[in-house]
Amino acid sequence: LVMSKGTVVLAYSGGLDTSCILVWLKEQGYDVIAFLANIGQSEDFDAARKKAENLGAKKVFIDDLRAEFVTDFIWPAVQANAIYEDRYLLGTSIARPCIARRQVEIARREGAQFVSHGATGKGNDQIRFELTCYALYPEVKVISPWRIPEFYNSFKGRKDLMEYAEKHGIPVPVTPKAPWSMDANLMHISYESGILENPKVRAIRDSWVEMSFDHFFGVPVKVTNMTDGHSKDSALDIFSYLNEIGGKHGVGRIDIVENRFIGMKSRGIYETPGGTILLKAHLDIETFTMDKEVRRIKQGLGVRISELIYNGFWYSPEGEYLRHCIAKSQENVEGKVQLSVFKGQVYILGRESPKSLYNEELVSMDVQGDYEPSDASGFIKIIAVR
Repeated sequence: LVMSKGTVVLAYSGGLDTSCILVWLKEQGYDVIAFLANIGQSEDFDAARKKAENLGAKKVFIDDLRAEFVTDFIWPAVQANAIYEDRYLLGTSIARPCIARRQVEIARREGAQFVSHGATGKGNDQIRFELTCYALYPEVKVISPWRIPEFYNSFKGRKDLMEYAEKHGIPVPVTPKAPWSMDANLMHISYESGILENPKVRAIRDSWVEMSFDHFFGVPVKVTNMTDGHSKDSALDIFSYLNEIGGKHGVGRIDIVENRFIGMKSRGIYETPGGTILLKAHLDIETFTMDKEVRRIKQGLGVRISELIYNGFWYSPEGEYLRHCIAKSQENVEGKVQLSVFKGQVYILGRESPKSLYNEELVSMDVQGDYEPSDASGFIKIIAVR
């Protein structure tokens, strides 16, 4: 009888890589607990459970994290208008701390001293997963097979993985894999790698809604379809509905080359329909209700927090501090925004708020209001001094 090296909680997707890793970890002498997070991807979770059990996982946890993914991770990103390098809405980045947080909870509960994942040694995800694990479970040991020479030298490509899978009775997809790597969750779908590594290769469907934002939080509390009057008011339902109408109209699809934290550039194609609609609506109500100078500072914080999220520092001290500052900035961000979604575009149609800083009389060309035009002469002279 071989003594177990200990228990490892594996972030398992049910795909080829993590299935091979599950078996490989067992061969190395570990007891493996497989953990699969439901964060809104379309997946046959029952089949994935059976597969993990058949491959010898000691336990299998499949947890529905969709609601907490929206409230604890997507909403703070919405408050910050978080967007990396001016274009990317961070759909993959923001899911990682959500998954790893639960992975660590399971590891602590099950007395597992190890965690493992299938992220490659060249990407951002290894950093995002592991920084979260170390932040929330400092004593944990991470096993990252794609960084262990005996693993990556044995599996130089997909062919080696397929051969290993056949040898160990791991079911492999019958259809050849799409010529790129795909990551899907409630926030977005991303496509990377494969044929998309050539940045020149091209990658291969009128809704009118009103969105209500909540006082003190600046996050949506209700979305109403203005055509049929139907509304959604739970965080998960709101976000899913925006994904649905945005997806129909092809909103939020981008094709970019971005800078990975690890130093190389990579090409990615992202679809973030609900997130894109929310960004536009939130920006609109925020500018309507927020003091100009507060907003200017907050804009800079948004850029900073986007980089922190992308680079894996959600649970860092500075990440926590920034989220606190951003939440404070949202105290008066409330009201309703009406918008329409059509042919890939989001059109803002109007807005109203009890906290509006817009003064119709003051700004009017027809009414003088409480403003002396002659005062502007001195103002112009003073700012012209330099």
